[in-house]
Amino acid sequence: MLHKTWRRVALATAGLLALSLATACSEDPGESTDLSGNRVGAMANYGVGDQFKATEALSFSTLYNNHTFYPLKEDWLFWSELTKRTNVKIDPVAVPLSDYEQKRSLLIGAGDAPLIIPKTYHPQEDAFVSSGAILPVSDYLDLMPNLKDKITKWNLQPEIDNLRQSDGKFYLLPGVHEKPTQDYTVLVRTDIMQELKLAVPKTWDELYTVMKAMKAKYPNVYPYSDLFSKPNPTGALLNILGSAHGTQAGWDYQHATWDPAAKKFNYTGASEQYKQMVTYLHKLVAEGLLDPESFTQTDDQARQKLANGKSFMVTGNAQTLVNNHRPDLAKTLPNAKMAKIPLPIGPAGEINPFPRLENGIMISTKARESKNFVAMMQFIDWLWYSDAGMEFAKWGVEGTTFTKDASGKRSVTPDVDFLGVNPKGTKHLQKEFGFQNGVFSYGGTPDLVRGFFSPEELEFQKVMDARKPREVPPPRPLTDEEREQVSLWETPLKDFVTQNTLKFALGQRPLSEWDAYVAELKAKNSDQYIDLVNKAYERFQKNNG
Repeated sequence: MLHKTWRRVALATAGLLALSLATACSEDPGESTDLSGNRVGAMANYGVGDQFKATEALSFSTLYNNHTFYPLKEDWLFWSELTKRTNVKIDPVAVPLSDYEQKRSLLIGAGDAPLIIPKTYHPQEDAFVSSGAILPVSDYLDLMPNLKDKITKWNLQPEIDNLRQSDGKFYLLPGVHEKPTQDYTVLVRTDIMQELKLAVPKTWDELYTVMKAMKAKYPNVYPYSDLFSKPNPTGALLNILGSAHGTQAGWDYQHATWDPAAKKFNYTGASEQYKQMVTYLHKLVAEGLLDPESFTQTDDQARQKLANGKSFMVTGNAQTLVNNHRPDLAKTLPNAKMAKIPLPIGPAGEINPFPRLENGIMISTKARESKNFVAMMQFIDWLWYSDAGMEFAKWGVEGTTFTKDASGKRSVTPDVDFLGVNPKGTKHLQKEFGFQNGVFSYGGTPDLVRGFFSPEELEFQKVMDARKPREVPPPRPLTDEEREQVSLWETPLKDFVTQNTLKFALGQRPLSEWDAYVAELKAKNSDQYIDLVNKAYERFQKNNG
């Protein structure tokens, strides 16, 4: 069942060089709508809510991101139950988590990619469009009634349109959420706040005031000492701080940010919003409120500082709070208390920045030639997009890994644990059973996505749900020639923005040189980049308006 990870590794270098040339098709696979020869194993009347079951036993090769926390096992209940329900066997081509993106590219470039290619984050699919290596999946949505239904019911069309290429089609089937579920925020030592009689800060300005009070009481402490410095310095902090300022930074950095008032895109790293964010960051460092080592230290170093009382805040989520910081503090400072605070509000207002689309699935072009193509698309639609398939991938088998009460509320069975919801459970939902697997499980309704959340976390989500979603920017798909051009600019520009964000924050470059920095960005083609993006936006509006 399990491939031994690599076939034809010797072709790796050649495959990478040939990425934009290999696996090209002689015709657009979307041009032919005749699927009469591709329906073997498909259900004749498959619709929303139907249990998909192939009319004959089928097997589909699937690229598998092998996670170190729950390494792939052939005897997982997930595999056998999936085949029992669908008459389909997944044939996983396993690659290590650490090398997933590189080896995915090499497999595609060598023409050796599996039919189903999950765990792809937009716009990673862009690199494979011009070669014809992946299908324009938008041509085949009629084969996927559950996905179409959710796009309509959840008003996801603006987000879906952002996936479109210059030909008007999209090449990635994304994970879909009904509502945004923000997770990352600021984690704070609430016992210190109580000691100093400080209220929970609602805004970044109020958080600054809290840090000032902590610093006054504990002058030898950096109130905020952050982790997640790799691969981007303080990527998580800049992510949430950037969204609060109406820009994109850290993990979320994108070169172009939509300005709804001006109806155009601006270059992110040169925008006024980005400058305001950097100015705030600089103030924290200059006043000894943010540990300057936050930009370079390891996660373990940041955890140790927090555990030893050398800091009182970090950026994190529910999992890092429960699995890392609270256990660390329990060993060293047993009276310490720590909690997630609602994401602080900034100049952008009360927004919930979490996107409703997440990583998704590419389909190899060679799948279109298969006699089982329609059955495969129905299978994907059921597993990743139907209510029953999404529940199965997340929770497993009712009566074995979870139960439902009279109201439909799900709970893991007494011997199963996940995220500490059942600490006495001897079997882990991911490790022993293969459910909640990041390759197959993402998206869904709030009750499905948040079913494992503690009452504390549900209260956090209640606050975030009251905020408006971040505005979805309009599509701006580039042509192949434009994409080739901007690919030459993007890495130097991003590296320059990252370096100077760090310099401004640490005071290594004075903020008075901001205009000079913007001029240096222009010398690296930031204006040309944005001109192309705005040209693409206007072209898309004209052709699809």
